[in-house]
Amino acid sequence: MKRSKTDYRGGNALKFSTRALELVVTTDVGPRVTSLRSLAGKAGNLFLEMPADEQRYHGFYLRGGHRLWHSPEDIVRSYQPDDDPLAVKDLPKGVALTAPTEAKTGLQKGMKIELFGERTVKVTHTLTNRGLWAVECAPWALTMFRAGGYAVLPLEPKGDHARGDLLPTYALVPWTFTDLSLPVWQPRKDFIGVEVARAKQAQKLGITNYPGWSAYWLEGTTFVKYAPVILGAAYPDLGSCFELFTNGAMIELETLGPLTQLAPGRTATHIEYWGVFDGLRRPDTDAAFAKSLAPAVKAWQAKLK
Repeated sequence: MKRSKTDYRGGNALKFSTRALELVVTTDVGPRVTSLRSLAGKAGNLFLEMPADEQRYHGFYLRGGHRLWHSPEDIVRSYQPDDDPLAVKDLPKGVALTAPTEAKTGLQKGMKIELFGERTVKVTHTLTNRGLWAVECAPWALTMFRAGGYAVLPLEPKGDHARGDLLPTYALVPWTFTDLSLPVWQPRKDFIGVEVARAKQAQKLGITNYPGWSAYWLEGTTFVKYAPVILGAAYPDLGSCFELFTNGAMIELETLGPLTQLAPGRTATHIEYWGVFDGLRRPDTDAAFAKSLAPAVKAWQAKLK
């Protein structure tokens, strides 16, 4: 792994790379991962990059890339600005970044980014309550991708009614503005596909249980994010452990940690693993999912243990 200093919108940032991928994290704002690219692929930065002159959204710079929020979403609490310099601690395989405590919430965000092997990134998210009373919240890890690709939300394995599989295994959670009749949604046997270019208006969908991973294919490169589901845990948003948002201009893959009463001085931790692969088939058919994407993810997950 190589590391070097770089620039992000006139502020300090760090670049990390292996022989297969490169990522950039900010140190003057955030914590944010603003760029992730496969060095062998043609897609460039897979993450969305908002323009440098973007306007604040409810007081918050989206910036693009990967960020940490706290759920449930609230127009004031969730959109607290993250514009201040971070505490930076070098790690053997990456860096640990800690933001100042949010004055209005008493919550402090942290993000540890570590590279393992050539194609795997481990991202450890933390929310610490520095306030005087408990706060009900959940870590919420959001990754914004450029438009033009195809997203996959895998579903739990199918059961057999005749065998006695009589109980449900998950529920889908649509938002008030979600229209499942639109062609952006492409339900298949073992996954729900999302054709981002067909989203002409905001769409969002959550799920209460799934295999723990999702994927986004863009110009021949596939990004996979994996966060194990904690069975029996209470998740926000009617039990959603994963959420997906798109408006056609971008798409977000979002994992969530369990909802908790975070007592003063306590920390909630949420871990994601990222994998980057080149040459997999666009996973928009049952065959491409079963023969290309799913086996590649299974082999990659086996190396995480």
